[in-house]
Amino acid sequence: MLQSCVSTSQKITIRALEPAAVDRAALTKKLSVVPFEHDRVGLSDKIEANLANQKFDNKNYFTMINRKDFDKILAEQKIQNSGLVELSKAVEVGNLLGAEAIISGSVGRPSSSDMYYFETRLGCADKKCKELIPYQVRCTKRIISLSSEIRMADVSKGDIIYADTMDKSLEYSHCSDDYNALPSTEMAAQKLANSMADSFTRKLLPHYRYFEVVLLEKPDIKYNDREEKLLEVSLEYIKQDRLDKAEQFLIDLIDSTNQKSYVPFYNLGVIKEAKGAYILAQKYYKKADELMIKPVDEISEAYIRIESLIEKHNQAKEQLSK
Repeated sequence: MLQSCVSTSQKITIRALEPAAVDRAALTKKLSVVPFEHDRVGLSDKIEANLANQKFDNKNYFTMINRKDFDKILAEQKIQNSGLVELSKAVEVGNLLGAEAIISGSVGRPSSSDMYYFETRLGCADKKCKELIPYQVRCTKRIISLSSEIRMADVSKGDIIYADTMDKSLEYSHCSDDYNALPSTEMAAQKLANSMADSFTRKLLPHYRYFEVVLLEKPDIKYNDREEKLLEVSLEYIKQDRLDKAEQFLIDLIDSTNQKSYVPFYNLGVIKEAKGAYILAQKYYKKADELMIKPVDEISEAYIRIESLIEKHNQAKEQLSK
């Protein structure tokens, strides 16, 4: 969950639960992904696989309607599938499938454009290579692009929950003296489709975000030798991921300094934040904030950050519970 980082300041890496960007989508759990219109890159299959593989606490987040059931419904109802662009058709199929929402869309044709240029190299002027001379090699820059439109429709309400238009591109370079060849349009388009599927899926469900928080390593008031040692040892235990042990020394430091030093309060807050005990972290950050005589960036940032983190965590938990 956390690790120390070798730098001028000791840090902890924290994992925080973030809510889905589209709250309504996250609360819609039974889905069907229909084949997209003009889908030469298998984008709909990639999105379906992503959604099917999303788990929390070893349980599937979404319930996916089997693609065979979808094809059977289309055949029985004599409905033509061309990405189900029309909302009414998407809702009709979703009702027949028993889905809460249906994801449909269309994919543009992958495009590729090349631009040529020259780069300067240095080479030996003779066999003994006593002198270097410049020469030029021909190079190619290839840009491969892909666009798509993706929609998530609410079956019961008959409206759009979320729609996204995506345009992604990759850039490659190759010179005549390189060993690696430029990728084909088809190969690059598959990478772009994977990226689109990841981007779309990520907006529909809660996920974890990782970030680093700096610890305070120097006393803010005059410490005696024992108090300096308490701070030093607590930081060492944090570096070893022994947070419970570090807490004991920080609490001892708080008592020893008569609760007048903000450093142990702040570092305790960081530990609680790393453990996911956000209310306790907020309590310690608030105490550190009260003890500041002049602004300390780390404490001010933590005081603001923890409020947002608590709100987002609660929202994500609500999404997961439904």
